[in-house]
Amino acid sequence: MDIATIAGAFAGIGLIVLAILQNDGSLVIFMDSSSAMIVLGGTIAATLINFPLASVMGVISVIKKTILHKEMDPGIVISTMVEFAEVARKEGILSLEQKVDDLNDDFAKTGIRLAVDGTEPEAIQEIMELELENLEERHRQGQKILVSMGTSAPAFGMIGTLIGLVKMLMNMNDPSSIGPAMSVALLTTFYGAFIANLLFIPLAGKLKTRSEAEVLIKRLILEGIMAIQSGENPRMVEQKLGVFIAPRKRKSKYES
Repeated sequence: MDIATIAGAFAGIGLIVLAILQNDGSLVIFMDSSSAMIVLGGTIAATLINFPLASVMGVISVIKKTILHKEMDPGIVISTMVEFAEVARKEGILSLEQKVDDLNDDFAKTGIRLAVDGTEPEAIQEIMELELENLEERHRQGQKILVSMGTSAPAFGMIGTLIGLVKMLMNMNDPSSIGPAMSVALLTTFYGAFIANLLFIPLAGKLKTRSEAEVLIKRLILEGIMAIQSGENPRMVEQKLGVFIAPRKRKSKYES
């Protein structure tokens, strides 16, 4: 689980709630069903118009993966690739078939199986690159949907504000109706800005960051598989894969 996302969400909500409660404030006055319907309903409706239903439903699983997914350690991945290179060099690449199930990554499993099956290097590269492109496209689609929702929410907040102002101006002769109408006008703006800047836009940013990190790991894996398939020396495999991480994080098993 991504602790930073959870901690950030709780901190943001907590501080806003605390600010409201200060000086004898009340959360009740910030709760309005009409404002919520305008902002949430309008945002969801605009998103469904803008994107296919399957893509909108798919973004839920993408968000879930973004929050709950545990990132792979590049150092561990490099160590695994070097270990596989050693086994392939000593016992032959066919011996890796028995070790494929020990891998926790489907992308790596696919690549190793292709290499074990004797697939041409060009074909392995092409298949794995297509896999990466599809992964990036799914993540880009999720980002676009979240950014769109982050844009729509404040816009519908403004629409709600206009609705509230129109209702207020239409009933200026009734002082008792001015307060509720003005409440809708202000709360819709608050709701729109709140969910856009604390939920949709930050999640889009986190998804982009996670996507870049995942693609980097998978490119590292692809490079390792290609090196193993070509029978490169394990020491060279380690050095080649080490360029994917910062120098201070590089550890060599061949250092004396």
